[in-house]
Amino acid sequence: MRKFLVVVDSTPECMNALRFAARRAANTNGGVTMLYVIAPEEFQHWAGVAEVMRRERREEAEARLSALADEVRALAGVMPEFAIREGEAAEEVLAHIHENPDIGVLVLGAAEDGDGPGPLVSTLVSKRGGRMPAPVTVVPGGLSLEQIDEIT
Repeated sequence: MRKFLVVVDSTPECMNALRFAARRAANTNGGVTMLYVIAPEEFQHWAGVAEVMRRERREEAEARLSALADEVRALAGVMPEFAIREGEAAEEVLAHIHENPDIGVLVLGAAEDGDGPGPLVSTLVSKRGGRMPAPVTVVPGGLSLEQIDEIT
């Protein structure tokens, strides 16, 4: 089964990417994998404090993924897979794709506002371009839910 990989975070464009992936999965008998990347902790002066912060961020990631699972199930009719990784987002996305050959498409949301589509889209699409290990779909942040449904 081909799976659509969506990078989950707290941005509004993430929701567009997730809806796109869920609808495409539903229409192609595919699956959805939601990847949450925890950025490396910059505060490392006290190991105990850093470990508590890491645990809290992991709990936040698990809560976010769980909260979105029902929405994906309603849109796609499948239970999404969860993945949580720690590190730099672009590196972890690439590593996850390489480790999971059933990932068929990476779906990213582009920011509607700001100086560009967002750091992850810029890094993966603009800088890696033709060297990506899987096709990339970039969902514009300005699309309405109805437009996403029509496209998919």
